[in-house]
Amino acid sequence: MLLGMATWFSAGAVVPQLVDEFSLGESQTAWLTLGVQVGFVIGALALAITSIADRIRPRQLMALGAAAAGLVNLLLLVATEGWQVIAIRILTGACLAAVYPPATKAIATWYRTSRAFAIAVMLGALTLGSASPHLVATAGGLSWTFVVWGTSTLSLLACLVAALVAKDGPYPFPLAEFSFTQARQAFSSRAVLLTSVGYFGHMWELYAMWSWFGLFIGTVLASDGGPPASRTASFIAFLVIGIGALGCLLGGWLAERRGSAWVASLSMWISGPCALLIGWLADGPVWLVVAVALVWGFWVIPDSPQFSALITQVADQRYVGSTLTLQMALGYVVTIPVVWLTPVLYLRVGWGWTFTLLALGPLVGIVAMRALQREMAGQAEPSGAAPLA
Repeated sequence: MLLGMATWFSAGAVVPQLVDEFSLGESQTAWLTLGVQVGFVIGALALAITSIADRIRPRQLMALGAAAAGLVNLLLLVATEGWQVIAIRILTGACLAAVYPPATKAIATWYRTSRAFAIAVMLGALTLGSASPHLVATAGGLSWTFVVWGTSTLSLLACLVAALVAKDGPYPFPLAEFSFTQARQAFSSRAVLLTSVGYFGHMWELYAMWSWFGLFIGTVLASDGGPPASRTASFIAFLVIGIGALGCLLGGWLAERRGSAWVASLSMWISGPCALLIGWLADGPVWLVVAVALVWGFWVIPDSPQFSALITQVADQRYVGSTLTLQMALGYVVTIPVVWLTPVLYLRVGWGWTFTLLALGPLVGIVAMRALQREMAGQAEPSGAAPLA
């Protein structure tokens, strides 16, 4: 997961250079990241509809997806026009749909107890993988071709690890054929529905933050009056996104003691106010912006593995793979408008109101998690599982 997700933000880490290289307009710039989301949705729906997510062993699917993502990402090196870059980003997202959801299912097959912590470790790897393009950009002096080569290499290494090193867990989920009837029934479960609504609120905030924080901190450093600091901005973005891996570990540890829904609520209670505050600090001291950003980055992601852990517990066990994949597909649909709107709003109303919009997601998520906690109160929990509420 750490290696395979590196291509997700490979373009987002070098937005200014790609804009200059391909003469991209405002809307095309947003599609550098938005395209991955759209592609992920297309790929996830295809995996669910064809029931591949519940018919192929997850690590084999991960290997195929990581290899395809790495190879498709390399096509950026031969692109000549903006629309080609966007098409490549969409294809990359479609390939990554075969990495993320299967990885969640794969890690769950290794654990009946401590599943919430195990998935949190795995999502910590996703977080570092998502942050890695910013680190590559720092090391490479923001050469966009270096970032593409570096992230594609990491993704191809992920294929080798999944295919040759990883093993299947001792507690596999039963195989089943996907059907829309079963999918509808899965989401008619109140516990699954509430978990999914919480996840959608989380996704509204997360990917807009991850996608555009590099641009945000770059404008903060530029307004501070110092010399050009693109490498500094990339390094700060890596720290802010990457620190979420530690947040995942703490969230997983807490979930084993207090429950996944409790951790998800706590995470959104902290990340939401950070979203409300940080944009208004853009003209203030850089150290203060970075301090708030580190808190935001730490707490913006720990709820994500807990939503996945909840689904593996409350969903029909025959359709865990498809339910996870559909939930993630719908979650990434939610990200599309807000990822597109973020840079557009920034140019019109500034970072304050733009990031305030992101705080709506945690608000919805908190309400859903409170309802889920009430729903699960007094119910018997799955044998050996972490507490749900």
